[in-house]
Amino acid sequence: MAGKDGKAGKGAKEQAEGEARPRLKRAAYEERLAELQLELVKLQYWVKQEGLKVVLIFEGRDAAGKGGTIKRLTEPLNPRGATVVALPAPSDRERTEWYFQRYVEHLPAAGEIVIFDRSWYNRGGVERVLGFCTEEEYREWLRACPEFERMLVRSGIILLKYWFSVSDAEQEQRFQDRAHDPLKRWKLSPMDLKSREKWVEFSKAKDEMFSWTDIPEAPWYTIEADDKRTARLNCITHILDRIQYQDALPGPIDLPARPAQADYQRPPKDQHRVLDQRFWEQAVVGDGTTTSAS
Repeated sequence: MAGKDGKAGKGAKEQAEGEARPRLKRAAYEERLAELQLELVKLQYWVKQEGLKVVLIFEGRDAAGKGGTIKRLTEPLNPRGATVVALPAPSDRERTEWYFQRYVEHLPAAGEIVIFDRSWYNRGGVERVLGFCTEEEYREWLRACPEFERMLVRSGIILLKYWFSVSDAEQEQRFQDRAHDPLKRWKLSPMDLKSREKWVEFSKAKDEMFSWTDIPEAPWYTIEADDKRTARLNCITHILDRIQYQDALPGPIDLPARPAQADYQRPPKDQHRVLDQRFWEQAVVGDGTTTSAS
């Protein structure tokens, strides 16, 4: 609804015409991210203390920023209780299993958080659009998925589903960046290239998927991700808001004095292969060149 001064209507018009919103500044982003990551640590302690079971599903457009958000989400957490599941294409044996079977084995036990970097929603997107499943298999998945998720929720699992949305222009820019940056080129898979050609088909598949699986017990939450920094903060903040937790963070640990080392003496360094502290300056790297300090 437009405000009294009409600014809301003007903003909507500008957005529709493609005027980009200002990107979040790095300093503000890093300050807020540090605060949120401390809260994530508190949350993990609470999940472990109370024996909660948490499943986070990250889906969305290719290059929409799912991986970056997951990285910042898990960065401060103990990996023994917070795992990321990113399954490869199913094996020949897995193709004959009940569709949800290979995901079930990764579901959390008490005190654990599991993050699915893509999930059983592969069938509603990639498999549907690129023809990796039959029409009958897809229709059965549409019917079964809501029931499967209701079962998870009834079992006590906290299930949160996030869809990362990115504009066509922004996605193309990120694809171009990946194509030309050797440090990012691994992110551009053959599947990404195929999906790049089928923007409309993926949009239609997502719309139908939402119409069946956006259920009260496990609704979808859309993250606008043209600004990666804002998207990360929004997603992490929402997770913290949706899971009721208390501060279970232990206090500072008072370490006792270390025991005396008695008569132990370390062996001389020349008995070991110790890298020189500036080894990196003169080392020959993979392409045969010699590194040099900048």
